[in-house]
Amino acid sequence: MKLSVVIPVYNERATLRQVIEKILAQPVPTELICVDDGSNDGSVELLSQLQTEHPQIRTFLQPRNLGKGAALRRGIQEAAGDFVVIQDADLEYDPAEYQVLLEPLVQGKADVVYGSRFVGSGPHRVLYFWHSVGNRGLTLLSNMLTNLNLTDMETCYKMFRREVIQTIPLEENRFGFEPEITVKIAKRRLRVYEVGISYWGRTYEEGKKIGWKDGLRALWCLCKYSLQERRSNVSATSAESGF
Repeated sequence: MKLSVVIPVYNERATLRQVIEKILAQPVPTELICVDDGSNDGSVELLSQLQTEHPQIRTFLQPRNLGKGAALRRGIQEAAGDFVVIQDADLEYDPAEYQVLLEPLVQGKADVVYGSRFVGSGPHRVLYFWHSVGNRGLTLLSNMLTNLNLTDMETCYKMFRREVIQTIPLEENRFGFEPEITVKIAKRRLRVYEVGISYWGRTYEEGKKIGWKDGLRALWCLCKYSLQERRSNVSATSAESGF
């Protein structure tokens, strides 16, 4: 079994080495797919150095800053592992929790696993009240439109069976990836699990990038893809993944 970790990188030199070392310290065999999205802070040079140190790393460069969604789309296409997980290049999410995310997939119970920051007993850094209100509001609307009962639609930690995520056409270039993929997995009636994770959020001064405009885009994406996507059933062979 191999796990493909897809990491979109945009000006994350300060934390990049540390997060990659945390990923490589996990016991599951892993390939790291790092997609640099037009960084200008030395992240590209650091990725090149890390790639020479660790053969598990594969690096791809976007022609310019296209957005997180575009970087994820490229990385997902390149993945070769049995399962694929999204990992931000900062230190907000802990790779030590891959094992928790993997369990429903390895047991053949799930096609997709979300890591929720709002359930479980893990530690959570206390930060922005209005961010949490916006997140819960978007998750509520997402649940109303998809008939899922998620607690954290906007979480970074989403893990997929590779053959499932690579068959879903992705369009969003920025942070609209989260609502887009949520609607599309719901429309395909995939088996979705949710597990509690810890969360070490960062402030805008520490490099946080998402803003209120991205929240408005998420609203638009939820409505757009809910109306645009047709329901289908692609999970009939899910139990035959062999894991």
